[in-house]
Amino acid sequence: MRAWVVRAGENGERERAALEDGILIVGWDRLAMGDLAAAASRDDIRAAVAAAYPDEGPYTIGNWTGQLYRFLHEIQPGDLVALPLKSGRVAIGRVTGGYEYRAEAPDGMRHVRRVQWLVTDVDRQVIQSDLQDSMGSLLTVFELSRFGAAERVAALAEGKPDPGRPDADEFAATLTEPAKLYGEVRRRSAEEPLTLSVRDFLGVWGFQRRYPAATEQIESDLEARGLVTVPPFTEGTLDSRIAVLAGGAEPDESGTSAVTRLSTSAHLTAVGQAASHAAGHLLAEEAETQTVAYRVSNLASANRMPECVRVGDGIGTAMTLMVLRGYSQLPVLDADGRLRGVVSWESIGRARMADPGADLQAATVRALEADRSDDLLDWIGAIQQSGYVLVRDHDHKVCGLITASDLTVQFGTRVRPFVLVEEIEQRLRRVVDRCIPLDRIRASQKERAARVHSAADLTFGAYGHLLRVPENWAALGWAIDQQHFLEALEDCRNFRNSLMHFSPDPMTDDQLVPAQGLLELLRSLDPHT
Repeated sequence: MRAWVVRAGENGERERAALEDGILIVGWDRLAMGDLAAAASRDDIRAAVAAAYPDEGPYTIGNWTGQLYRFLHEIQPGDLVALPLKSGRVAIGRVTGGYEYRAEAPDGMRHVRRVQWLVTDVDRQVIQSDLQDSMGSLLTVFELSRFGAAERVAALAEGKPDPGRPDADEFAATLTEPAKLYGEVRRRSAEEPLTLSVRDFLGVWGFQRRYPAATEQIESDLEARGLVTVPPFTEGTLDSRIAVLAGGAEPDESGTSAVTRLSTSAHLTAVGQAASHAAGHLLAEEAETQTVAYRVSNLASANRMPECVRVGDGIGTAMTLMVLRGYSQLPVLDADGRLRGVVSWESIGRARMADPGADLQAATVRALEADRSDDLLDWIGAIQQSGYVLVRDHDHKVCGLITASDLTVQFGTRVRPFVLVEEIEQRLRRVVDRCIPLDRIRASQKERAARVHSAADLTFGAYGHLLRVPENWAALGWAIDQQHFLEALEDCRNFRNSLMHFSPDPMTDDQLVPAQGLLELLRSLDPHT
């Protein structure tokens, strides 16, 4: 037995018919009987949905296909179904029949499944917060699959309170802020979406960087709630702006999805317009997860429109801008914002050698162009050789410029944390080898004592165990507080571990504080090493 939710429309407009007629109803009225009745596979449904809604993109088509496939084929007789009601209560029933198409029914009432309602007035107060949150997804058709949901829904159908899950309190605490985000998205229209920085978006889940585990958790939560971010929150920098949409909500009165309404809206802020553009390029929901890599878009300069000159400008304009801004090159754009090439001090010099009166067109040469989604490592050689690469967006328009200087800054930002940790480890090794006998070092590593020949064989976490022993601590001769030092060492260990997990986001100055503070302390204690 499985448990499902089949919503009665965005505003509960199908609720009365569902309860009175004993049916589950979904919309998608452009799909006729022949479109779905004979649809035996997901591909059949996808083809029907794409034909009925030709203006929708691959993400929306894939999402709607998944919901309709569940409604037609995955929901089985005997399964339980929950229907959240406008009154704030919940109806629970048992599915009794297969898919039916009612050609004579009014608009919005034709695609149905038969159900026997067991209870129609379950008070939400008896439902634990995690199950309430799962029921609140913006999808029309979805399974309640996590944390023993089917058994818990069965208990509710018998008039019992939700038994919850053993770690319900911890789970509810992790969903408090995401639930607020979901509520805000639901309150807004697609034309006025919730927009925020990637940094603030991660903070809703308590994360500061896009580690694989963090990204996986957020993507799972978004999928469960029928939400999508545009552009994807995995792209760009921490300060890039994204919009959060109800990507899985069924079409409104205009027959379009929230994603399409955003992508075609003419009344948006600058941030909304950027999200609107990205909405038209969302991948299909079933698209293979992209390979983890450091993308061109993860550099801030790749997301910052560079200074440029236009076709028809004088060469003096380009030279003046390059001197004033300290640039070595400028992109040359046409009236539509399309790239026509690049002008640089080198290209000007070559053009003027051939013709002292050469104009901007003569000094314009072909530009190196990278896509925002390209692997940055693939472009390092070209940037090193040419000094730059221009970045283009999905419409092949210039959206950024990466220079060798940008790579140098990024290298320093990336390497600095490793250098800090390396010096801390080197200093710890030296002082331990100098002050603590090898037998006592080995004594702290009972399971691998035979493999320890010096402090160099210790893991970073092992120093805390070693220096917690009073005899070993006294051997150092340090006139500092042991407890505070061990706490700082543990903070640095956690910092070091976080460095070992891939993330496209650099460490912030605040995140470097534990390592910097410990290093300064070690330098003060042992200034001659």
